[in-house]
Amino acid sequence: MTKAPLGGDGCGPNPTDRAKQGTKRSLLCEGQGVPIGLAVAGANVNDHKLLRRTLSSFAVERSEATPERPQALCLDKGYDYPEVYELIAEFGFTAHLRTRGEEAKAIQREAGFRARRWVVKRTHSWLNRFRRLLVRWEKRADTYLAMLHLACGLVTWRAAGLFAREERLSK
Repeated sequence: MTKAPLGGDGCGPNPTDRAKQGTKRSLLCEGQGVPIGLAVAGANVNDHKLLRRTLSSFAVERSEATPERPQALCLDKGYDYPEVYELIAEFGFTAHLRTRGEEAKAIQREAGFRARRWVVKRTHSWLNRFRRLLVRWEKRADTYLAMLHLACGLVTWRAAGLFAREERLSK
């Protein structure tokens, strides 16, 4: 969630910031943190209600999931609802979703355990480095979404350069 002091389209009262205006962005990333889907809504919209828009916002053609090459979707416990499981099956993903209370137990059992969703949190951090996105000053939702897409393109460009450099070093 980001602050949106000027309000405008696609903003709502932030439940964690004394009902000040805010925006929520739902991000879909591939395994290395490269953004491949994005949805924006008011800060008061539940995460699981944005899932269909996020999964429908693929910027590239998605390959078909097969039993030999399933496509995983890692979500946190905020998505633990029956309609989410139906939506995941509809889109052909394999769900990696810890139920409420299960993740806390896993952290206690497994030394060195890291949740898979840290990749998305890191990508949100990369996007927050663009000062224009840290606080939403745009009143129009389409302008804000355009800035988000530009930032996602730059993050993808930088990640491609990083991957190429790692490949050269490994040879």
